[in-house]
Amino acid sequence: MKQKQHPLLIIEDSEEDFETLIRAIDKVKISEPIYRCEDGEEALEFLFHQGEYQDESLAPRPSLIILDLNLPGTDGREVLVEIKQSPDLQTIPVVIFSTSANLKDIDECYRYGISGYLAKPM
Repeated sequence: MKQKQHPLLIIEDSEEDFETLIRAIDKVKISEPIYRCEDGEEALEFLFHQGEYQDESLAPRPSLIILDLNLPGTDGREVLVEIKQSPDLQTIPVVIFSTSANLKDIDECYRYGISGYLAKPM
């Protein structure tokens, strides 16, 4: 019997921060497929199967989303609101990975139902 895959979606514009996350994931030996979106618009297209992601095989439903708040264009806060307002997506755990250690940002994200908040080391 084929095991069910639990893909991770990382929404991160910084190559350096993305590589840091990949190294951490490799250290704990997570072997699930990892998908990356580099801005908020791409993330929303991935999650809602729009644009280049209309084929659901290119954008499987993630089992975990790691989201940067400070993205170019549509920022992570807007992406979080869209995820948590969607009946199809709201149950996916979201962990924020951001340079912002602002308590207002942290509180607002938890009010939207995130599962965790990690401040990026500077």
